[in-house]
Formats: sequence, C-alpha cells, structure tokens
Amino acid sequence: MPYPLYLSPFHFITFVQLPKSTPSLRSVNQQLMVYLEFEQPLESLYDQLEQIKAIEAQGDVDVSAAIKDLELKIVNLKKEIYSNLNGWQKVQLSRHPERPYTLFYIQQIFSHFVELHGDRLAHDDKAIIGGFAQLNGKSMMVIGHQKGANTKMRQYRNFGMANPEGYRKALRLMKLAEKFNIPVVTFIDTPGAFPGLEAEERGQAEAIARNLIEMTQLKVPIICYIIGEGASGGALGIGLGDKVFMLENTWYSVISPESCSSILWRSWDFKETAAEALKLTADHMFDFNLIDGIVEEPLGGAHHDPEAMAVTLSQHIDSQLDVLEKLTPEQRIQDRIDKYSSMGRYQTKSEPEETR
Repeated sequence: MPYPLYLSPFHFITFVQLPKSTPSLRSVNQQLMVYLEFEQPLESLYDQLEQIKAIEAQGDVDVSAAIKDLELKIVNLKKEIYSNLNGWQKVQLSRHPERPYTLFYIQQIFSHFVELHGDRLAHDDKAIIGGFAQLNGKSMMVIGHQKGANTKMRQYRNFGMANPEGYRKALRLMKLAEKFNIPVVTFIDTPGAFPGLEAEERGQAEAIARNLIEMTQLKVPIICYIIGEGASGGALGIGLGDKVFMLENTWYSVISPESCSSILWRSWDFKETAAEALKLTADHMFDFNLIDGIVEEPLGGAHHDPEAMAVTLSQHIDSQLDVLEKLTPEQRIQDRIDKYSSMGRYQTKSEPEETR
C-alpha cells in the first residue's frame, strides 16, 4: 500500500510499490476493445475469431486451420489499414481510450519509483506526475502528463490539462534532478494547458515560459517523448529537451484540429481538413526537423500491445542516455540552444529602392 510522508501543507512525497507486470490491455478481453470508425472491418474479423475459438474450446471440432487463416487475414488487414492513415486518423489513434498513459510506462519501464508532489507555492497538480525512478540501475527523474484511465480518474487528472502548479512542480523536479546530477525523461500527452480563468490568473503563460528558459539551461540530459497528444504550450512546458521523439501514431501542433476548424470555419465539421493542413503527424514533424526521431509502435498502435511498446521505449531511453551522458553539460546546453535556434524556415526580402 502507498503511504504519504508529509513535509509541509503543500509538499509531500508518496512511496509507491508498483507492479512490474499488469494484464495486457489486448489479452484481457479482445472483444471489449474500442474500435475507431476506420477500424470497423477489424471488429468483424475479431468477432469471427472469438466465435471459432469458442468452438475450439468445446473440443468437438478441429478448427486450428480456420484460426490460423483468420489470424493471417487480421494481420494483413491491419497492415493495409495502418500503413495508410491520414492526419485525422492518427489524431484519433493518439486519443484512443485504451492507449497507455504515463503511469503505465512508469510501471513497466522503471523500478523504485518515488512520486513527488507539490510545487511549494500553491498545491499539487494531478495532471502532471513525476518522481525519482531507476532504469537498469540508473537513477533519473521521470515527469509526464497523466490523463486517467477511466471517467473518474480523468476528472481527477483534469484530462491531462495542467495548471500553472503542474508546470512549476515539473520545474522543481527538474532542478532537483540537476542538483543530484541525474537525467530527466518526460512523457507528453495533453490536449493543452488548462485554459480556465483561474489558471490564467495564477500565471499559466509565465509558468510555461519559465520552464522553457530553465530547460534550455539545465545541466543534465533531457529526453522528451510524445506518447499521445502534443498540443501547444501544454506540451512545450515539459517538452524542450536534448532529444525529442514522437511515437508513431501521435501528433504535435500549436492547435488541435477541432479548434483550428472552429476558428477558420466556425465549425468542427472541417476537423479532418484542418488535420491535414496542420501537418501535425510524426512524419511531418520529422521532415520539418522539429523532432529528432520517431519511435515505432506495435502494429495497430501502442494500445494493441502496450507491453511491447514499453519494452521498445525502455530500450530507446537507455540507448539515448548512453549517447547524451558522454557529452559535457556545456556541450549539451550549447547543442540544445543551437538546435532550437535553427528551427523554422524564412526568407529575407529586400525593400524596393525608392524612386522619384
């Protein structure tokens, strides 16, 4: 059982014993999976597969050949569907209700996780979690957005939309990591920073801007992973790093397709068009040199095999840290500054000469 250690009215830490393995979201009950509109052909095949397996369980008929044939059809159909996704479909996948969130990855990837709470100024924001953890014996600070796995937890986590206290807590943990000379790993999955009036009154914009300044100058390695939605300043608030990676079916943009559509066309009906125009997928971001790479997901998305996705991320984090830790703090900071200074494309147009 977790137990809290209170250090002040606004600051406490919780020691959590996390299980190293949980039932697969895929294997627990395939027929309970949520299928998106473009995944409907898969649903009928999975239903047929469940029916044939039920017949096999009775032991009266040998249906192994039919099962193999149907499983092959499912794999081929998956390849066909997921190799031709458009921008809006990838946005839908990034929001899939069964997609693993930050806490799942912490449970699967890290050990000895000790969650830290509070920003020492106001209160604890549940939309951002973070704390000390270990990966293959290496200590590090892990920080990420947490949306919540069900309706009650989504309300508790404010749907992953952080208040200023969340970004200030994240910065406090980053400075703590710098003090102990351990790397920082962040997981980004947010529809945006919380846009409420009270958040603005408490300095939402200043909190995000302060994080950008401080992360630029942090002396320890910073690796950022977009594991779901990467919306606007809410993502940037913990997303400036030596290396920034996106999972294959995620998005990263200054605005969501729905909000873009409502501004340009006064309606959400054009969200698909907006998604294409925004060029917000991982492929687009990599082409624009805004991220450092794309982490491949299991066929069908991370929610089809969360454990495999966690293994991939674990290996990826370990390999990237090996490279970054060989650099001096001064080299990392300068590389970070150069990287973000070189982003963007522009042309300089000379003014026409004045004629009389």
